[in-house]
Amino acid sequence: MKLEECMNRIEEIAKLLERADIPLEEAIALYEEATGLIKKAGTMLDEAEQKVMLLTKGEAGFAVVPFAAEETD
Repeated sequence: MKLEECMNRIEEIAKLLERADIPLEEAIALYEEATGLIKKAGTMLDEAEQKVMLLTKGEAGFAVVPFAAEETD
């Protein structure tokens, strides 16, 4: 499953969980599915971040270095 598919399914689940008429058992199953998808999406994002490289120009010319995202906690 691709990242976009995970995100779309998580959004679908969120909409389903907002309904008042959903049975408890179904809500729990959907919650567990969403939790797994969130973990999977996080892993995919971590892997993608490791692949992102930054092209920089220095005194010695151009160099490719790992991209270091700023923490926004």
